[in-house]
Amino acid sequence: MFTGIDEVDWASLRHAYGSARDVPGWLRGLASADAAERQTALDGMYGTVHHEGNVYDSTLACVPFLFSLAAREAVPERGCIVELLVSIGAESGDAHAREAVRADGEVFVSLLGDPDPGVRRAAAGAVVRFVDDPARVLGLLRQRIPVERDGRVLLALTEAVGVFVRRYPAPAAAVDLLAAQSAPPHDPGLRLAALGQLALGVPGELPADLVPTAVRLLRERSARRARLPDRVPERDAGDTLVGRLRRLRPSDEEGARLLRTLHTALGDRTGDRITLLTGQLTSPDPVDRGNAVWMAAVLFRGWRAGFAGPVALVGSQLGTEEEWLREAAVSVLSELFGLAAPAADDLHALVISRPDLWTHRWERGSPTVGGALKALARSGDRRAVPVLAQVLAGPVVPGGLGDEIAHLGPAAAPLAATLRHRLGRIPLDSPAADARAAHLLTALTAIGDVKAVPEVLRLLTGAPGGLGARDRVAGQAAGALDALGAAGRAAPVLRTLLHTRHAAAAAGALWSADGDAPAVLPVLVRELAQGEPGARRLAARQLARMGPAARAALPELRRAAASGQPGQRTLAACALWHVGGDPEPVLPVFRAAWSDSPGTRGPIARCLAAMGPAGAALRDLVNAELAAPRRHTARAGGQGGHAIPEDEALLRTLRTCQEVPAGPAASS
Repeated sequence: MFTGIDEVDWASLRHAYGSARDVPGWLRGLASADAAERQTALDGMYGTVHHEGNVYDSTLACVPFLFSLAAREAVPERGCIVELLVSIGAESGDAHAREAVRADGEVFVSLLGDPDPGVRRAAAGAVVRFVDDPARVLGLLRQRIPVERDGRVLLALTEAVGVFVRRYPAPAAAVDLLAAQSAPPHDPGLRLAALGQLALGVPGELPADLVPTAVRLLRERSARRARLPDRVPERDAGDTLVGRLRRLRPSDEEGARLLRTLHTALGDRTGDRITLLTGQLTSPDPVDRGNAVWMAAVLFRGWRAGFAGPVALVGSQLGTEEEWLREAAVSVLSELFGLAAPAADDLHALVISRPDLWTHRWERGSPTVGGALKALARSGDRRAVPVLAQVLAGPVVPGGLGDEIAHLGPAAAPLAATLRHRLGRIPLDSPAADARAAHLLTALTAIGDVKAVPEVLRLLTGAPGGLGARDRVAGQAAGALDALGAAGRAAPVLRTLLHTRHAAAAAGALWSADGDAPAVLPVLVRELAQGEPGARRLAARQLARMGPAARAALPELRRAAASGQPGQRTLAACALWHVGGDPEPVLPVFRAAWSDSPGTRGPIARCLAAMGPAGAALRDLVNAELAAPRRHTARAGGQGGHAIPEDEALLRTLRTCQEVPAGPAASS
């Protein structure tokens, strides 16, 4: 198996973390009789040699030895090795890796009949991807399907036929094979798999009643699974992030994959996808409902539609006795913000009945706000306020509590006094002063609590050099004073910040206080030209607020709008409009950024709404975005926790743009 391994100069080869001198040990570990050692070796291969799907020179050097391991029946768990080879050759997208794996493609052919079902399962897809004779490949699959008795291998063979259908044009025999597998007497899981592959490859061959058929087959599959022992594997109960993620992971990976395939095939047909989810979210099987909850998250995050029905059904999972299913539903609802409103009653019921869930205490680190309470607050439901008051009155304020309170806005006014008290008690010399103050400032600003001004001023007391940890929130404190209309009371302290990294925030606050353009313009122009990226963006926003009073900044704004990152150019162009009133240099910047950087669409839309008829030349972008079925955050790769509210905010702004008459462009 390892002939020649010591002749390779591994020390001169590289992987994700440097020299590949440790790779021979992992290769040998893959053949170990000890399961833990094999797992460690496989983790090493995926974590360094094939880190995040990347291919290095050490990865290519491993391929012959991996093939040797895969072909040796005495090696345990060779299916994982075959899967690693497929990932290196097909999923990495590296041409050299693909050729290296293709060169030994005949090994995969020999493994189609291997005694180990895990090997046969992995080999099915490998044969389609790395053997180039289509007629032979299809013949191999057709020969194997009738004699295969392992259900998981049959599913893999069906998926392999689907890959074949998508890879080669008009493969009628392969389509017929899938069509036969999608009909009785095959079991429901196999029929679902075949339907999914048909939907991906030849949607014209699908039955008109695809979705009802899929729902029925899902139910039949669940009923069969219910009669099998040990359907749900034990879950890691460790109270760590990794442990929690394992608990939330679908226990029926096969069912999750079937569902993903169907949803991928349906694509933008959100109505059909909602119907499919509704069928599974109402299944009597909690495992099926768990798969549907995670699939709902993908749909909510990536597409735009009327989601009230499925959101309410996700909310109905909160009353389940299955802790892992309840946690999955909470996790999904916490991403929805205002869209979680149809589940608010279920969230509130869970929050009220389970005070132990109000905070989450991790094995390491500070406590955080519990998921159900977080989701309720983010939805804007006022019923979260009394519970948040009790949490806020506790001995320890959970991390980020103020950020969640901020989503309630003025509705959280009953919490203002306690928030002020908490802010005022932060020791100014504490190394954690910035972290403790930041989220409280966010909440007080969102509430609009003018009475908090003394506590905010206290954070800025003293010379900037003596702020210590508070230096990290000085800009936020200046912004809070500005938002609360109290910058005038802090003018002396704000002026001391004009030569620090918080200069743009301080200058904007001073402008709000006294409107002294000559005093703040040089500061903002300097920050726009020379500041760090965050300072440049904030300077552009502050100049936009000043409007025509900032005309002296027009040359620097024009330069900033013509160079740099799309986000910076966008903000500079928006400021150009507010300051100069001329749409001509602004609209081309917006059009280019809209296409090249979807993350800029929010600020562009807000500026277009302010421009009114002057922005009519970009009405085509507005109309196309409003008609698009997919969220702009999904197209931008934004899968963070705020992707959905960012897209919903964009849609609201664009609707106001659409309401503006498309009259002649204004200029000044």
